[in-house]
Amino acid sequence: MSLPSIDLLTAARLAAGAQHFPNGTLYLLATPIGNRADITFRALHLLDLADAVACEDTRHTAALLQAYGLHKPLIAAHEHNEREAAQAVIERLRQGQRVAYVSDAGTPGLSDPGARLVAEARAAGFRCVPLPGASALTALLSVAGEVAGEGRFRFAGFLPPKGAERERALQAIAASPEACALLEAPHRIEALAVSLAAHLGPRAVTVGRELTKQFEEVDTVAAAALPGWLAAHPQRTRGEFALLVHALAPGPASEGEVDAEALRVLDTLLEELPLKSAVKLAARLTGRPRNALYEAALARKPQA
Repeated sequence: MSLPSIDLLTAARLAAGAQHFPNGTLYLLATPIGNRADITFRALHLLDLADAVACEDTRHTAALLQAYGLHKPLIAAHEHNEREAAQAVIERLRQGQRVAYVSDAGTPGLSDPGARLVAEARAAGFRCVPLPGASALTALLSVAGEVAGEGRFRFAGFLPPKGAERERALQAIAASPEACALLEAPHRIEALAVSLAAHLGPRAVTVGRELTKQFEEVDTVAAAALPGWLAAHPQRTRGEFALLVHALAPGPASEGEVDAEALRVLDTLLEELPLKSAVKLAARLTGRPRNALYEAALARKPQA
């Protein structure tokens, strides 16, 4: 169903038209992650102004534009042809055109194509302007209630699909006390749930399924309970997923307890920083006791 395009585009022009949108510029434009009402007025106005739209999937983007009453020349620019597509985009920029780039959903370059296109355009001397919008990552973080990490988290995106590389990624998540955000596709979510259960056990994980869509679901469970949570309802293995592995709250560790991951962080910092600065930063990053880290640092650099 298309939206009432005339009123919508008029409202977008009134809201965003006073801003300058220079010619010969590549615009990186975030699109809705499911709910088409999440498009911004600024994005709509730019799409109306654009001379062409580069996109991950021309069929998907054509349908999206049509829903807003827009029709634009489309340039296919996906992960398999991004370098070649960049040259077509750069040629249009040389002609003074405004080119928008959109991925299928969310923000280009964030677990989606777009980074290479930006790098090529900037190397050719052209300006790249971001138009922020809907994001599965920030949507999930806003409702996860993550407090132990004090706002810090690591974004791992889609994990490697299999093999030793995937196992290393899972071990790194398990070893780190920091919160970690993940994305996953429906055909791999069950395998990811089993892996997280095995590696994380009681650690809390917030699952966001079909965010912004009609059957959106957000829940926080122990990692060990993830496979059962998915199996509880048949529809839970459908749709796109965002997950947040919650940070580990600082525990009542003994003064002398410093785990291997904390020592690795400490050793890295000691290579670049004075002892006291390295200890302070290591304590902040790992959540381990500062006095225990100080003793470990002295053992490594007794001359300090």
